Amino acid sequence: MKNFFRTVDLDVYRKRLILLLLMITAAFAVLFSRLFFLQIIEGSDYLRLSANNCIRLQDIDPLRGLIFDRNGKCMVDNRPSFDLTIIPRDAGKIDDTLATLAEITGFTFQDLKSSYSKNKKGGYQPILLSADVSRDVLAAVMANKFDMPGVIIHLKPLRHYLYDRFAAHLIGYLGEISKKELEEREFTGYEAGCFVGKCGVERAFDRHLRGRKGGSQVEVNANGQVKRILKTVPAEAGNSIYLTIDFELQKKAEALLEGLCGAVVALDPLTGEVLALCSSPAFDQNSFISGLSGKAWRELVSDPRKPLSNKAIQAEYPPGSTYKIVTALAGLQERLISPAETFFCPGYYQYGDRLFRCWKEHGHGQVGMVNALAQSCDVYFYQLGQRAGVERLAWYAKGCGLGRPTGIDLFGEKAGLIPSEKWKRSRLKQPWYSGETLSVAIGQGYNLVTPIQMAVLAAAVANGGMIKKPLIMKKIETMDGIVVENGRTTDEGRLPVDPAALAVVREGLWKVVNEPGGTAYYRVHDEALDISGKTGTAQVVASPKEKDGRLSGLVDAIKPHAWFIAYAPSVNPKIAMAVVVERGGHGSSVAAPIAREMISMYLNGSPDPEHCPQPLASE
Repeated sequence: MKNFFRTVDLDVYRKRLILLLLMITAAFAVLFSRLFFLQIIEGSDYLRLSANNCIRLQDIDPLRGLIFDRNGKCMVDNRPSFDLTIIPRDAGKIDDTLATLAEITGFTFQDLKSSYSKNKKGGYQPILLSADVSRDVLAAVMANKFDMPGVIIHLKPLRHYLYDRFAAHLIGYLGEISKKELEEREFTGYEAGCFVGKCGVERAFDRHLRGRKGGSQVEVNANGQVKRILKTVPAEAGNSIYLTIDFELQKKAEALLEGLCGAVVALDPLTGEVLALCSSPAFDQNSFISGLSGKAWRELVSDPRKPLSNKAIQAEYPPGSTYKIVTALAGLQERLISPAETFFCPGYYQYGDRLFRCWKEHGHGQVGMVNALAQSCDVYFYQLGQRAGVERLAWYAKGCGLGRPTGIDLFGEKAGLIPSEKWKRSRLKQPWYSGETLSVAIGQGYNLVTPIQMAVLAAAVANGGMIKKPLIMKKIETMDGIVVENGRTTDEGRLPVDPAALAVVREGLWKVVNEPGGTAYYRVHDEALDISGKTGTAQVVASPKEKDGRLSGLVDAIKPHAWFIAYAPSVNPKIAMAVVVERGGHGSSVAAPIAREMISMYLNGSPDPEHCPQPLASE
C-alpha cells in the first residue's frame, strides 16, 4: 500500500485540488455577485415588491365641501359611490378575469377591456373599469370575489347636486382633469385622474372644496384581498361654501326664465352680493358626474341655445335703450345739456341724408331729459349723443364699469365692447363715421355688454354712485363650523358724475315705472313696491344661418333682445337687477315683468299674481 501511494503522481492530485478550489471559488463568486446584485443594486425594488405583495397603501378620498345658500340651505351634497377596479399583478390572466366579470355584471367584455387599456397603470395601482356601478353589479362582484383575484370595489364619495339644473351655471360641475389643465398654474399639484371643478363655484373655490386625501396601510393575501388594516390616516374633508344667493329668489328667477333664452342677475346694491344669477337654458350637473355619453355631449355643444354658456357673465348683447343712462350721465356731467333743455321729437331725426327713427312712430313732441329717459325717446338721445361724440361716450361708459369684466369670482367672464374711433381703426381698419355715434348713443351699433355689467350699473345708480364688485361667497367654513374666511365687499370706483347729474337720471328712471307714459308703467308699476328702472329693446342682425331658416322653430331671428334693469325701493334700495331675454321682443312687455316678479318676491316675500295689467305703451 505504501508503495502504491509512492507510485501515484502527486502532481495529478495537486492539479485536481487546485481545480476543485478554483471551481468552488468561482461558484462563490457567482453567488456573491448575484447576492450583491439582488441586495445592493436592486434591493430597494425587490423590497418594494415584497412589501406590495403583502402590504398595500389604499387611498381614502375626502368628502368635498358642501355648498349652501346665504340662509344655510344646502344645495350640493355628496353621496356614496362604488367603482369597479382591478389590480393586474393580482389578477393573473387579465382577459380571463375580464371575461368572468362581463359574465356576472352584464358589462360587455369589449367595454371592460377598453376601460382597462385606457386607464392602465403600472405595479399594484388599481385600474378603473367602471365608475359608480349599480348595487346589482356590486352584489354580483362581492358574491364572486374569491373567484376573481385582483378585482376590487372602491368606495368613495361622489358629488350630488340636490336640485335638478338649479343654479347650474353659478354652481358649476365637476369633471376629470384634462392634460391641458394639468399644465396650467391654477392646477399645480393636482394629479391625473382627479376630479376638479370645471366652471362656476366648483372651479372658483376648488382648492377650498376638494379637501385632502387620506390613506390606509393594509395587509393583503396572495389574491390581493385585504386581511387586516395596519394603519389609517383619515382624509380631511373640504371646506363648505356659503354663497350670497337667496335660494328662493334663485328658484323664482329660473321659473320665470323657463323656456326662454336669457339671463337674470340680482344684486344687493349696497354690498354687491349676488342674490340670484340665472342663465337659461340650463343643464343637468349630475349627468357629468358619471360621464356623459358622446351623443349627449354632442347634443349639448351643438344646441343653438348654448346651454353650457353662462349668459349672465359670458353672453354679450347690445344694451339697447338701457345704455341711455350712460349717454344722459355724459351729457349732464359735461354740461352739454341741462335738465330743462328740450328737443322736439317728430318720430325721426334727419342726420345728413339719412333718417334715424324713434321707436314711437309719431314722436314724443317736446321732451326734456327726465321725460326722455322715462319715455325712452330715441330722437332726444340721437342729438345728445351727437353733442357728446363717440370718444366722450366711450369714456363715460368705461367709467360706469362697461367694457371690462366686473371681477366676479367665476371663470370665463367676458368684457363686452365699448366702441371708439381708435378701436374701429385698429380692429376693422376703417374710419369712424359720425352717423355711427347716433346709434351708439341709444345702445346700438358696436356696443356690447353682459347682463352682470348692467346689474352692477343699476346697483351703482341705486346706491348713489359706488361701483361694487359682485360678490358670490358669503363665508367659508370647515365641516366643524369654524369660519376660515368671510366674503368682503369691494369697491371698484365711483360713477364719474356728480350727485346732481345722478339725481336727474334717478328721477327719469323712477318715472319709467311710476308715471303714465313711462315705458314700464303698465307692466311694472306698483305703489307698494316703488321700483325704478330702464327698459331696453336691442335690435339684432340675424346670422346667415338663421336667415336660411335652419334654426326655424328655435328662435325668431327678427325679434330684438328684451332688456330691463331696475332697483327697488327707489329710496334705500335693497335689490338691483338686470334681465335680458334673447329674441324676446320688447323689454317693457317681456323683461320688465320678470324683474317685477322677482322684486316683489324679494321685498314682500311673495309675488302678486293678480298684478298683470296690459301694456299701453311699448318701446
